[in-house]
Amino acid sequence: MKLALFDLDNTLLNGDSDFEWAQFMISKGVLDREVHEARNVEFYEHYKAGTLDIHAFLEFQLAPLARHSRQELDRWHLEFMTQRIRPMIAAGARALVKRHQDEGALTAMVTATNSFVTGPICREFGIEHLIATVPACQNGRFTGAPRGTPAFKAGKIERVEAWLESLGFWWGSFTQSHFYSDSHNDLPLLQKVTHPVAVDPDPTLRNHAQSHTWPIISLR
Repeated sequence: MKLALFDLDNTLLNGDSDFEWAQFMISKGVLDREVHEARNVEFYEHYKAGTLDIHAFLEFQLAPLARHSRQELDRWHLEFMTQRIRPMIAAGARALVKRHQDEGALTAMVTATNSFVTGPICREFGIEHLIATVPACQNGRFTGAPRGTPAFKAGKIERVEAWLESLGFWWGSFTQSHFYSDSHNDLPLLQKVTHPVAVDPDPTLRNHAQSHTWPIISLR
C-alpha cells in the first residue's frame, strides 16, 4: 500500500489560499484594508522566510472567523472558491492527485492553512483526507483560537502520525510514502517520507532537493 501526501499552497495551487482568503475578505469590506492588508503581507513574507510565528499568525487569521456566523462564512467561501481558488489550481495538480488515487494510494492534503478555508478545496480535488490546522468551535461558532497542534513545520509530522494511528496505520504500513511540497517549511515532513518531491520549490528547498537528489517537478 502507498501513501500520498500533498501540500496545498503554492503546490497544488498556484498561490496561497491563506493569503488570498484575507485579501478576499478585505475586498468585500469585511476586514479593514488599512489594518489588515499590511499585516497579511507581513505574515506571508515571514512564512516565505521561514520566520513565521505560527501562534501570532493564527491569532490574526482566526479572529475574524469568530465575528461572523458559520452560515455567513460558508456563503462567502462559495464566492471565494469561484473567484480566487479555482483559477489558482495548478495545471497538473488534478492529474497528479488522480494518478496516486488510481494506484490505490491513501491520499491526504496536509496544510498549515486552517480547515475552514481548506476543507472545500480538499473536496474540490477529491482528496480523501484533510490534515490542517483546526479552528476551535463552540456552539457552532468559531472561537478565534486554534485547537490542538498547528499543522506547521514539525507539527505536520505530529498531525499525520496521529491521523495514521487513528486509521490503524503507521509509517511502516506503506511500501512507499510520498509528500509533495514547494516550501522549505515542510522539510521535516519531506525528510520523513520515502519519496519527497519538491514542487515549484522556493530557493531554499530547491537547493536542498538538488543536494539530496530529490525529484523537482512543476505543476504550473
